[in-house]
Amino acid sequence: MGIVKKVIKIVMGLAALVAVGSVLINLGMIKGAEKYIYAHIDDIPDKTTVLVLGSQTRGTRLSRVLEDRVIGGIALIEAGTGKKLLLSGDHGERYYDEVNAMRLYVLAQAPGIAEADIFMDHAGFNTYDSMYRARDVFEVRDVIIVTQQFHVSRAVYIARSLGLDAVAYAQSQEKFAFRTKMSWEIREYLARVKAFIYVTFKPKPRYLGDKIPISGDGRKTWI
Repeated sequence: MGIVKKVIKIVMGLAALVAVGSVLINLGMIKGAEKYIYAHIDDIPDKTTVLVLGSQTRGTRLSRVLEDRVIGGIALIEAGTGKKLLLSGDHGERYYDEVNAMRLYVLAQAPGIAEADIFMDHAGFNTYDSMYRARDVFEVRDVIIVTQQFHVSRAVYIARSLGLDAVAYAQSQEKFAFRTKMSWEIREYLARVKAFIYVTFKPKPRYLGDKIPISGDGRKTWI
């Protein structure tokens, strides 16, 4: 019986450490990213690249979350706050393609943006992969990340931990239901812990490939 009690105490102690550690990771990530996050375009410092992070699509139709992100990216380019638009998302399957859906939306809604300035990252399967590939494949050095408020701290943390001069344009999520926002927060709490582990060990993303400098012609990435 004594051994069982010791094992239970050890397990409970480890669980407590994990719980406290996860809280500290979340608080530290949120606080550390705070000064790099902006809600208004006029306040954002100029950067070379605007990175729009992917989200769900249905065919070529963008989800409301992704549409808000793409609209934010367009606004930054049109304002001259960013010069190059990098659309990063999941195109890992033939019939699921976030990045071409984003590109078609940009072409339809913002014909004034030069086609050569629109780049596509087809292997941005998650936030970490998007940031790593932005740095190592597209040779991005300074960037404005566009995503929602719930996600923005983690995105900035990963980008800056990988050496990118990154700020973020946080998209409002007021239009979304309370239940939806709560589910995002719960998922994000765990995702921040995962991001901390990834940044600590820095594994390579699923795919890298040849370099495609952001200073070049984005149409080379259109497939």
